[in-house]
Amino acid sequence: MAGESDERPWGSFTVLDDGDGHKVKRIVVRPGKRLSYQRHARRSEHWFVVHGRGRLVLDGRTSELTEGMAADIPMESAHRIENDGSGDLVFIEVQHGDYFGEDDIVRLEDDFGRAPSNG
Repeated sequence: MAGESDERPWGSFTVLDDGDGHKVKRIVVRPGKRLSYQRHARRSEHWFVVHGRGRLVLDGRTSELTEGMAADIPMESAHRIENDGSGDLVFIEVQHGDYFGEDDIVRLEDDFGRAPSNG
């Protein structure tokens, strides 16, 4: 729902728009933190960095994202971003698909104990 905000161990997000087939979030990642290495079965994402810099991992390939840069995250692609700067990393995430629930997140790795154990 638009206007919804949530604090997470890595930072926070605010939902800017939630419509038919899309959701838009403003995401803040604190210095030294990173999102889960994850994938989605029912949505793709587009990230546009508005402040700071981060290290993107997309299907095992690493690249740097800085202010004004963008990345496309195809459906089913494993991805994460890490704030390797000294200030907040802020990016706009545009999700496109038919479902945006948390249960569409498959965590492959997670710094906060939310990924399934492999043993």
